[in-house]
Amino acid sequence: MAVFSDRDIEAGLEDGSLGIEPFLAKNLTPNGYDLSIDEVFIKQTGNHIKEGMAVIPPLTWFAVSTKERVRMGPRVASQLWIRSSYARKGILASFGKVDAGFQGTLTIGCFNASHEPVEIPIGDRFCQIVFEQLESEPKALYQQRSGTYQDQRGVTLQK
Repeated sequence: MAVFSDRDIEAGLEDGSLGIEPFLAKNLTPNGYDLSIDEVFIKQTGNHIKEGMAVIPPLTWFAVSTKERVRMGPRVASQLWIRSSYARKGILASFGKVDAGFQGTLTIGCFNASHEPVEIPIGDRFCQIVFEQLESEPKALYQQRSGTYQDQRGVTLQK
């Protein structure tokens, strides 16, 4: 399994083996792409914040939805990593693998482990997606294995 460089990401966008919409060149990193915040859901208050600033109370669970819709081709998977600027503020996030064949926005479960409120601007870059080339095409892609969150938009909690 090989990690895509910025050149590989651009080539994948060009040949259609992966997708990022909308794509902003400034979000491209040497080995990934920074995904931005479209929506924040704070479970404690039930608030869905889609503009301005989300203020996350201390010791509170929340979810973030990406602005970008991603599409993994049949030989592409990816990992998500929180940006260090948020980790340094005490934000913890649970990230999994984005399966080959998945398409849609991404929902990330997070926790403010700080004893202080944390401000999260809508539209800010929150996490990096790192694409990986699979050595072979899977027998069945995401939509055939489960597809539970295929084509999701916005914060999507457990189905």
